[in-house]
Amino acid sequence: MLAKSVKPIKIMLADDHALMREGLRTILQSQDDFIVIGDASNGTEAIDKCGILHPNVIIMDISMPGMNGIEACQRICSQFKDIKIIFLSMHNTKEYVYRAIQSGACGYLLKESVGSDVIEAIRSVMRGLVFFGKGVEQHLSFPTLGNFTAHHKSPLESLSARELEVLQLVVEGKTSIEIASELLLSHKSIDTYRSRLMTKLGVNNIASLVKFALLHGITPEA
Repeated sequence: MLAKSVKPIKIMLADDHALMREGLRTILQSQDDFIVIGDASNGTEAIDKCGILHPNVIIMDISMPGMNGIEACQRICSQFKDIKIIFLSMHNTKEYVYRAIQSGACGYLLKESVGSDVIEAIRSVMRGLVFFGKGVEQHLSFPTLGNFTAHHKSPLESLSARELEVLQLVVEGKTSIEIASELLLSHKSIDTYRSRLMTKLGVNNIASLVKFALLHGITPEA
């Protein structure tokens, strides 16, 4: 039993898949000093609940409808200085890892290796450390967080979080209508994002855009 003198670590889950949230809840509630105080299915809801629930740690997905995790992380970190955010994502490319940490997150885990990693990650960030799960280390060739923006420059680093997310979905072969539905945006907005991506990355068509993305580490996800 948790000693009365020990304050529990308050955790919020932010993922658009209910089964993932329930699985995480089961894992986390096995720890006497962890308490899952709430969950959210998108970035906007996560921000709103921070002001109500005041979690110590948020376990957050990157790809969520409406507002993605990276945008939500940036806003939460600017509004709530004491909240620690750990990304739990299927995306395993350098661009995603760097973008996540630049947004203010303290950790990055892959969904395929969550298990006990998520428990260790929470304990680490609560001690003021940065935690990277199995499979993420391959993207980290320098030791300090302060160097993240000074090394390994990529053309994709000029993209916003939303542009990067749209690019990922384009690479996965989704149409503008499908992307619009997933991100809760209009078809016209997605077409604008596609055009902007091609302009920024210096390509002339979608096939070249996909090839460019693949060459720079953006791969289709199952």
